[in-house]
Amino acid sequence: MKQILQNARSGSLEIVDVPAPAVGAGFVLVRNAYSVMSPGTEKMAMDFARKSLLGKARSRPELVKQVVRKLQQDGPLPTYRTVVNRLDAPQPLGYATAGTVVSVGQGVTTLCPGDRVACAGAGYANHAELVVVPENLTAHVPAALSLDRAAFATLGAIAMQGLRVADPTLGEVVAVIGLGLIGQLTVQLLLANGCRVYGIDLDQNRVEQAMALGMDWGGAPTVDHMPILANATGGHGVDIAIVTAASNSSAPIELSVELCRHRGRIVAVGATAMDLDRNAFYAKELELRMSMSYGPGRYDRKYEELGLDYPIAYARWTEQRNLQAFLELAARGSIDPMSMDIDLVDFDAATESYERLAKGERPALAAIFKYGEHIDDRRTRDLSATANTKPRKKAETEVGVAFIGAGNYAKGVLLPALARVDDARMQSIVTTTGPSAQATGERFGFSVCGTDVAAALWDDSVDLAFVTTQHDTHARYAIEAMDAGKAVWLEKPIGLTVEEIDQVAAAAARPDVFLMVGFNRRFSSHAVAIAEAFAKRTGPMFIQYTVAAGPPPTGTWITDSTVGGGRLIGEACHFVDLCSFVVGATPNSVFARRLGNDPLTDDSTMFLLAYPDGSTASVSYLANASTELPKERFEVHCDGRSARCDNYRLSELPDGKRVKGLNQDKGQDQAVRATIAAVRSGGPAPISLHEIIQVSRATQAIEDSIRSGAAEPVGA
Repeated sequence: MKQILQNARSGSLEIVDVPAPAVGAGFVLVRNAYSVMSPGTEKMAMDFARKSLLGKARSRPELVKQVVRKLQQDGPLPTYRTVVNRLDAPQPLGYATAGTVVSVGQGVTTLCPGDRVACAGAGYANHAELVVVPENLTAHVPAALSLDRAAFATLGAIAMQGLRVADPTLGEVVAVIGLGLIGQLTVQLLLANGCRVYGIDLDQNRVEQAMALGMDWGGAPTVDHMPILANATGGHGVDIAIVTAASNSSAPIELSVELCRHRGRIVAVGATAMDLDRNAFYAKELELRMSMSYGPGRYDRKYEELGLDYPIAYARWTEQRNLQAFLELAARGSIDPMSMDIDLVDFDAATESYERLAKGERPALAAIFKYGEHIDDRRTRDLSATANTKPRKKAETEVGVAFIGAGNYAKGVLLPALARVDDARMQSIVTTTGPSAQATGERFGFSVCGTDVAAALWDDSVDLAFVTTQHDTHARYAIEAMDAGKAVWLEKPIGLTVEEIDQVAAAAARPDVFLMVGFNRRFSSHAVAIAEAFAKRTGPMFIQYTVAAGPPPTGTWITDSTVGGGRLIGEACHFVDLCSFVVGATPNSVFARRLGNDPLTDDSTMFLLAYPDGSTASVSYLANASTELPKERFEVHCDGRSARCDNYRLSELPDGKRVKGLNQDKGQDQAVRATIAAVRSGGPAPISLHEIIQVSRATQAIEDSIRSGAAEPVGA
């Protein structure tokens, strides 16, 4: 299928052929008929992408702080790879479309194939022939409404939410500052609501267009507004000012203060600076209200991706209900998006519209892209012709690799490590979106890219499958890969429940099955040196491991108990495995205590691992520790001797020797090389199945101990 993508490094745009997307649970696959280019939002994205690295840094200082922090903790090479991954990732554009449902994922109840829908959401409702959108970000298009008009539902919902925040009543006078696309829709909605409207814009053509649609008065920001408003409001000023302009200055807000009556309401919809004059607000006792995009549910992953609706008794107007309300108004003719100054453009010429927008040469208010009838909906693409790709013909000494999932960790760590192994042949890469699969496949030299997991797992050219997807799919994909006769590298955790762990264990226990799990820290030069230093110990060992993890991330699947399992399940297994590697055995019991009250905001936890020989490991996983600490530090004490590792960059050994590196060494390169060598030679996995399963069960026992308040045995 075809899709518009932007290069985050250079800002260049192109329409590319990419694999069609996969539809997952709770999502719907939609064939676009139309999509709307929103000039304000999308020009901001283009302008940012086309800035130099210095310009990007100046405009996003919070990202610079993250980079500096990573540089201090991890070293220059991991930091460089992270930045490059972000810049090389193709950026989809668009967030407002309309089309026809092709198929629906598991759990979708309100839509069926053939339904006409409007779709919303950046990253979902893209400028592409096919899109996959969460159920709650779609709305049914009434039979009386054409799909070109329905494509404006997202923009209409933004304007509508601004009105809901403003709460206008019949007959009130409302100033709309900024008569771009959102401003024009706001004017139409206010008129439909029985309000009198005063519009302001720098472009006189925009004012005249709004007047032609029924706006009462209008002018430029520089005109003397008082005579007009004195006649319209009896000299009091407007009841409400809705700021839909985008500006780097506070001039639109300052103007709204001037226009409003005493105790008036100001609503910010557009992205504008807010250097507010308290005295001006104080003198009139003005109320400033913020409108959040499409409405309640926006930026809430549980609503948008998981489909958990807000009860209508407590949230009458959600994102989806705003979309639906706008479509109903448009179907009745109360508002007509196509009555505005709109360019209708064939999708194949869409990049020309963007270039005109970037140069300021596009006179129309907005552009709507029209898609053709013929779509290539294949979910796999042959990349063998690309310059970086090794020949697809299987060589005797090479291990054919399939990669399922390609998130930031995979692209920043595992794939570069794999690319440095001569005996690895990159055969197939699969992700949920076509642009990601194709860009990553081309970058790392894969022969095939796509969104079809089964096609990759049953490819005879594949010997080893890496599974690096979301945690809730780990067990399923690993078992499918083993059933297909592939050796498997499974990223941690191997499962979110004891049942999933047992299922993976049963599948891996069959003859000639190879399972490796990404417990990489034991392969670090630091861990190996410390383990060797204590290899001849005579007494029990004590390990103190401190993790300054920082606060849990918000709005991500990682902390979702049903998808990511939380950070303890997803990350603590690393520390359990490292301690077990140094001790030389797996734990037989676990005692844990959660230090924070709400794991979504503070998942700080302390847990003790007890080993059969009397050794003990104490792990402190801290969300509230100082950011000045190394992210990971562990100390080992035994037989009157001690060793310490700081963040896998500096280790001090009992004999006074040091292991030191400019960059972190968490063992990923060594683990990948050992795995490829084992698969090529037909030998066992670098970590025994017994250790993999027992470490995973011990990690589950941490959660069990938190709930029970007692030490929990680690089942065999």
